[in-house]
Amino acid sequence: MSDPMRIRAQVQGDKTTVRVLVSHDMESGQRRDAAGKIVPAWFIQDISATWNGKVVMHAQWGAAVSKNPFVQFSFKGGKAGDKVAVSWVDNRGDKRTDEAAIA
Repeated sequence: MSDPMRIRAQVQGDKTTVRVLVSHDMESGQRRDAAGKIVPAWFIQDISATWNGKVVMHAQWGAAVSKNPFVQFSFKGGKAGDKVAVSWVDNRGDKRTDEAAIA
């Protein structure tokens, strides 16, 4: 299992901004190791965020996303203390979900 995501969510007026640092190696399948063998592809395919059970962000990624990607998005609504949950699934079937309170 990977390390937890670092999630920061802040509300300003009626807009909530969420910043996420995802911990994942994100191998493209095109790089070679020291022995010259291709490192198998291993990357996040789907990432989504929910607030009060409502999906506020969903993205489909491919192999071209960098290691430990940073994601930022905003949505209308949200208030201090509400929870935002971020989930991802990679091409090997590994999953992770983390949540944070809105500040």
